[in-house]
Amino acid sequence: MKIFIAGPRAIKSLDKNIINKIDNICKKNYEIIVGDADGIDSSVQEYLSQRKYKNVKLYASNGIARNNYGNWRVENVEVDSNIKGFDFYAQKDLQMVKDADIGFMIWNGKSKGTFNNMVNLLNMKKEVILYYIIDKKFYKISNEKELSKFLSANVKLDNKLLKVLDNAKKSKFEQVCLF
Repeated sequence: MKIFIAGPRAIKSLDKNIINKIDNICKKNYEIIVGDADGIDSSVQEYLSQRKYKNVKLYASNGIARNNYGNWRVENVEVDSNIKGFDFYAQKDLQMVKDADIGFMIWNGKSKGTFNNMVNLLNMKKEVILYYIIDKKFYKISNEKELSKFLSANVKLDNKLLKVLDNAKKSKFEQVCLF
């Protein structure tokens, strides 16, 4: 089982609920797929490195990892040289979505990157285990309907998130890497 763990750069630490979930993943020796960004990515990396967990695959755009706390093998995701900013890193995230069996997303209700990952996972018929940092609860989301139900009960979507959702609906929830 390959678990894609991601979340916002704005969240700089892991609470006990996140740590417990990661510990459960490690006990089962699942492969953890993680990115190289600051925030959740680097916090997860740091925790896994401290645990000396080896079953980790680190993804980096054009093979250049911004963070690699465990000196893990870097999975190179080729990105065209004319792609910049958010789109540059979104290509890496899309590859992690493709390679994962399931997503463990840590979200603050604001990060469009994490939201985009959730939408892409669901597009590919992959389950999302969402830890919503606002209420410190876990949600199992398996399809667009469940995502919409969660959003309507918990999140006031701003324009950038509405655009992601709108584009996903127009494309019948096909890959949405649109930024």
